[in-house]
This record gives sequence, structure tokens and C-alpha cells, in this order.
Amino acid sequence: MCQSITISLCMIVKNEELTLDRCLTSIKDAVDEIVIVDTGSTDLTKNIAKKYTDKIFDFKWIDDFSAARNFSFSKATMDYILWLDADDYMEPDDLEKLINLKDNFDTSIDSVTMKYVLTKTSNGSPSFISIRNRLVKRTKDFKWIGAVHEYLDVYGKIYNSDIQIVHGKIKNTPNRNIEIYEKMIESKKDFSPRDMFYYANELAEHKRYAEAIQYYNMFIDSKKGWMEDILYSLGKLADCYEALGDLNKRDEAIFKSFEYDVPRPEFCCRLGYKFLQENKIKQSIFWYELATKVEKPNQGFVNIACSTWLPHIQLCICYYRLGDIEKSYMHNEEARKYDPNNPMVLQNKAFLESLL
Repeated sequence: MCQSITISLCMIVKNEELTLDRCLTSIKDAVDEIVIVDTGSTDLTKNIAKKYTDKIFDFKWIDDFSAARNFSFSKATMDYILWLDADDYMEPDDLEKLINLKDNFDTSIDSVTMKYVLTKTSNGSPSFISIRNRLVKRTKDFKWIGAVHEYLDVYGKIYNSDIQIVHGKIKNTPNRNIEIYEKMIESKKDFSPRDMFYYANELAEHKRYAEAIQYYNMFIDSKKGWMEDILYSLGKLADCYEALGDLNKRDEAIFKSFEYDVPRPEFCCRLGYKFLQENKIKQSIFWYELATKVEKPNQGFVNIACSTWLPHIQLCICYYRLGDIEKSYMHNEEARKYDPNNPMVLQNKAFLESLL
């Protein structure tokens, strides 16, 4: 049965004066209650929050994101709970979609997923996204799990929406998460497979590639990870091995992905790049063309570039090396459809037009 629902927005914040106003302005018209949990701000965060709500609570930071998020959820009183970070925001078109969904909602739904846009192309199209459970039924009392890179333990009827939330980070906290993990190691806390996965990501981000490889392999070998995270790990393993100069191990990681799923655009692009490096142009073309044809994943982390503009830019290079300027130009134009202001695409266009 479809009916109108009420929504509580729950957020945890600390020193978010640069982005909180943008976030709340973008979402306020879709929610009926705003709950702000502050974990120790020393800037104007609370003053900004007071413009939108009087439901502001203090929570002592204990190096545990789940504890803070669960506390915020406990303060919600509406039918459903929406959660955002302070550096997230919603574009007007997506706000309208959310309001329409809210006004005609199937109340048998326990959770609604939304696309989380992590990066965009030069024309504002999503380039890298993840899919997150964003709107959940309050009475289900879903809990957050994990001290860092926490996740919402959701079950029941899930609706996959096309609503997008944009991550617009301004403030950078590069060491925060890795420090929490290393405190866990020092205190001899056991790592769950999920902890292994996200700690490996932090190590890779900090260019500690050998350690990252160790934890990615521990995560994969545990056989307890979500398939999407395993595939992401194999891609990151390939990156780590390449950074260390071990191209054989890089290739092993790429091919191992086929044990878990049919070839995906990202791994097709990785193989296209491998063969392009080896000057095996026909093989490179095969994999890049396949990247544009295979089914795109709709879960986990999704690198949209690998099924849109990226393979076409690379095919432009491949056909140029084969001396086929017309096909080279055609693929550059295909890339331009997706990312029209990309400097490489524009440079290719000018150069190839001089040859035609």
C-alpha cells in the first residue's frame, strides 16, 4: 500500500562549518525532522545546525563511528530514517525524486538504496559511485556495525532507487581512519573480514602497498567477504602489485576476478591497458571494446568511467597506432559524448582533425 511517510534525517558531525549548511539546505524540504549528533565540534558547526533544528545532541567521541550513528538513530521519531554526512548534498532533481517517493511510498519497504556519487566527469555526470542503504524503516531498529567504515546491517524488503547523493568533500582527514584501525591492532582487537578489507584500502591509500597486499589477501582468503568487496579487492591488488613493479602478480589478480563473475568493465579495461603496454594492439582493442558491451554492475563500488568514456579514449589510441585515423576519431567522439570537457578528449579532437 502506498502512502505518505515522514522522514528523520540523522547526522553525526564534528567541525563541519564548511559544508553543513550546503548539506542541510539541499535536503531540508524532504525531511520532517533533523537530528544532529555532535562529537566535539570547536567551530561554528552547532550554530549552523541551530538554523535548521533544535534536536542537537552531544556524543563523546570514542573512535567508533557505529556507536555515534546508532546514538543518532535512537533520537529519530519519524517513520523512516535518512542518513547523510555533512559533506554530502542532494541535487534539486534528486530532491524532487525523494519528495515524490516520500509522498507515494510502499510502506512494506524496509530500506531504500541510493547511488552515492563519489566523483564526477567534467560535465557533472557521475564517474564513480557506490550503492548504499540510505532510507530505512525506523521500527526495524537496524544497527550500524564497525568502528570505522561502518555499515548498516539491513535486511527485509529493499527498494533500489535511482536517487543520487553527491559526496562533496572539502575537508581532508587522511589519517583518521587508519589511526583508528592501528589503535585496534595495538589493543589486540580482532579484525572482521570487513575490517581487513577497509584497512587494506587505507594502507593502499597511504602507499603502504606490501601491507595492503597482505590484508587484501587475508580478506579474500577468509571467504567471508561480500563478492563486490572481493572484486574491488582484486582490482586494488592489481594496483598495488603494479606500483611494486610485479606485473605477473598484477595480471594474476585481474584474471582471478573471472572466478567470481563474468568479465566486468573495469577488469576489461585493465586487460586492455596490459596489452596496450605490451604493444599488442589487437588484443587491447578486444578488451576495450568488450568493456563497452558487458553488463554494468549495479552493486558495490561502480567505476562508470570503465564502461563509458575511458575505453573509447583508449580505443582512440589503439586505432591511431594502427593507422586508422577515422576509427580513432570516431572513438574519441564517443568519449566526448560522456565527458565533453575532458582535456585529453579535446586535445585528441584537435590533433585528429588536423590529420583527417
